[in-house]
Amino acid sequence: MAKDYYDILGVKKGATADEIKKAFRKKAHEHHPDKAGGNNDKFKEINEAYQTIGNEQKRKQYDQFGSTGGAGGFNYSDFARAQGGNPFGQGGFSQGNVNFDFGDLGDLGDVFGSFFGGSNKSQTRQARGADIETEINITFEESVFGIEKNIELSKRIICGHCHGNGGEPGSKIRDCVDCQGTGKVSSIQQTILGAIQTQRICTKCQGEGKIYDQKCQICSGTGVEYGSEKIKVMIPAGIENGQQIRLTGKGEPSPKGTAGDLYINIKVSRSPKFKRAGDDIRSDYHISVSQAILGDKVEIETVDGHVSLKIPAGTQSHTSFKLAGKGVPHLRSRGRGDHFVQIIINIPKNLDRKQRKLIEELDI
Repeated sequence: MAKDYYDILGVKKGATADEIKKAFRKKAHEHHPDKAGGNNDKFKEINEAYQTIGNEQKRKQYDQFGSTGGAGGFNYSDFARAQGGNPFGQGGFSQGNVNFDFGDLGDLGDVFGSFFGGSNKSQTRQARGADIETEINITFEESVFGIEKNIELSKRIICGHCHGNGGEPGSKIRDCVDCQGTGKVSSIQQTILGAIQTQRICTKCQGEGKIYDQKCQICSGTGVEYGSEKIKVMIPAGIENGQQIRLTGKGEPSPKGTAGDLYINIKVSRSPKFKRAGDDIRSDYHISVSQAILGDKVEIETVDGHVSLKIPAGTQSHTSFKLAGKGVPHLRSRGRGDHFVQIIINIPKNLDRKQRKLIEELDI
């Protein structure tokens, strides 16, 4: 009898790809042989179903012909021989157009990934310090030209008493009893391929292979303590409000591995004179009616200082003039934006009789 792969995964025939994947992950966790009440045969069947209807092309074949008409199930032994003994390749496997990532199994992916050569997420987490985040406030002008800032952060730092090794200075060092000095602990995992051996970092010695008879009195053996660190930050010219700078290795330390990263959120204060539009700067300049009619030469304030601008006779209100190259430096390339000046004509209010008469006589 042909297998109903939709029924096996507990989805309807019209289910979306995301619904099929979600159902597969749920069933795989439920029936994995390592789980309580798990079933090896059921787990194989679930995977077979997902390899077929989880792939668009194979699903079309299955919907047309069924499981015996070409879509077929996944043959583990044949595929293993084709792969030279590694049935899943590097951190996953593929068959035809089906690519399977151990991330689909969540935590179970760590078991398979570490055995077959993929990345072991739990080891990565243990070997790396935490990322941290902070904020720096800068002025509009500082965002345009860049600036060097010195900040002081309160965070975990390497313990100054034991220098990160976790042992009280002068205490005896011996091999870790849990890992026998290797820094790694081996265990046997029962999988669909049988019993396999996996390794993980020893949690007792954090992979160092050595422990101290007496833990550090300051950090209690963790190798880190709370403190403060002064950090120099180079803020590049052209950075915008809301952008982020990452300083690699400036996060919290890991005595047995690499430090995390520091993420700095940039907050740029508003300028009373200028507005930014991409890498261009915009500002307004007010002139009188006579200046607009007769023309004039005025001094415009820019981020570089004052520059001279000629106002032609007959200039209309809200006309814009471009000051080339007086904008914001491009953050990832050479050159700068432009500065656009919008002319605003001030219309006088509360004219006296003489002024009104002159305007009427001009008839403009």
